[in-house]
Formats: sequence, C-alpha cells, structure tokens
Amino acid sequence: MRIGELAAVAGVSTRTVRHYHRIGLLPEPARQPNGYREYGLRDAVELARVRRLTELGLSLDEVRDVLADDAGKDLAEILAELDADLARQEETIRRRRARLRDLLAQAEAEGGLPPEAPVSPALATLFADFDRAAAHLPGPEPDSLALDRRLLALLDTSAPAAWLGPLAEAFTTDPATTHRAYELYRRLDELADAAPDDPRVEDTAREVLALLPTDLTVGEAPDNGFLDAVFEDFAPAQAAVLRRVLTLLKERTP
Repeated sequence: MRIGELAAVAGVSTRTVRHYHRIGLLPEPARQPNGYREYGLRDAVELARVRRLTELGLSLDEVRDVLADDAGKDLAEILAELDADLARQEETIRRRRARLRDLLAQAEAEGGLPPEAPVSPALATLFADFDRAAAHLPGPEPDSLALDRRLLALLDTSAPAAWLGPLAEAFTTDPATTHRAYELYRRLDELADAAPDDPRVEDTAREVLALLPTDLTVGEAPDNGFLDAVFEDFAPAQAAVLRRVLTLLKERTP
C-alpha cells in the first residue's frame, strides 16, 4: 500500500501519517527502488490502533508508551489515569456551567451585565445598586465612579477580599447609602482640579468613612507599587481623599 491508501484504511490524513513517522510513533516502512514507502497490513493495524487510542483522549506520548510497552505502565493504568483526568475536567466544566447560569440569571434579572463582567456575585450586586441609583439621578456617571469600578473589578480578580460581601450588603439593604455614595463620587469629580491640601479633601474623606460599614477594617498596605499606581490614576486631590480614608480606617481598626 502507498501512504494514501494506508491513511484511507485507518481514516486519517497522509499528513498525520508523516507526522507520526517524524516523531517516531510509527516506524518507517521499507521503501521501493523508486523511493516510495511501501506499507503492509501490520502498518495499517498499528496506525488504526493509534487512532483508537488518541480518540480515547491519550496524548501521543502516552500512545507511544502503550505501543512501546516499556514505560512501566500497561494500557489499563493509562486508561485509569485518563478516566481520573476526565473526571476532573467534568468537575471543572460543572463549576463553569454553574457560574454561567448565575451570570445568565443576573443578566435576565438586571436587564444586562455590567461592563466589567464577569465579576463575583457580591461585586455584581454592588455595581447593580450603583446602576439603579444612576437611573434616578441626573447627569452622567461620575468619572471617579468609573475608575473605582475598574479598580474593584481588578481587586475582585487578583485578591478577593472579605470586605466586599459586607460592603455590597450595606448598599443592597439601604438604598439611601447607594445614593449617598453616588453623590460622593460626584464630589470627588469636583476635586479633579483641586490641590491636595484643599479643605474639601478632609471633609470628603470623613464622609466616605461614615458611609463604610463600621466593621470594615484594613491591614497594613503591601510594600509594592500597587497603591501608588492606583493613586496615580486619580487627580492629586482625589488621591489625597483615598489616602486619608485609608488612614482613618487604620485609626479605627482595633
């Protein structure tokens, strides 16, 4: 048989057969005087077995171990490992589908998903509260709120915090809190062109503190440039408000 006939018998492409030769998975057959490979029935049987093993999910390295029978594992061991790996994949898929169902339910309930989606349920609730507040307030969304949303989405992904749930709950149970927060973001926008020592900085910081749950605490800031990068995203007076809020939170932390 020529290579095309062999490939057709096993149900693979000639390119696949050549690849198996290159990686040593199938031995090279004898060649005719004209240079063409000449395949026999044994080659077809071996190639068909390779196809069946790969369709089970074995990698080519695992197939090579099975064919060589010198890796200390028989086919039953490899198939058991494959079954365990597929079980782990099934569990991962199950969790992902559950998360997708939650997101779809949220989209249906809220009429869509936030631009930052997907985020945790707690943060999605917080964003939804802000969106509901915005629907009853004049003007566009404050620029500082848009910045804060992106920051919260980043924290939600890179370092999920225990404070996020209580914070979202505080806004969910008290719509007035959401409205006050929205107005505070507007006041932060008004500080965009102010100096860091503007008297409004201290007043705004204390109002932000009064808005946060009383059991919200903070530890020592990490010794890296993350906070500096956060503050650089805000105007100087706005960054001064954030720094002052952190200081006030530390002072009230037991």
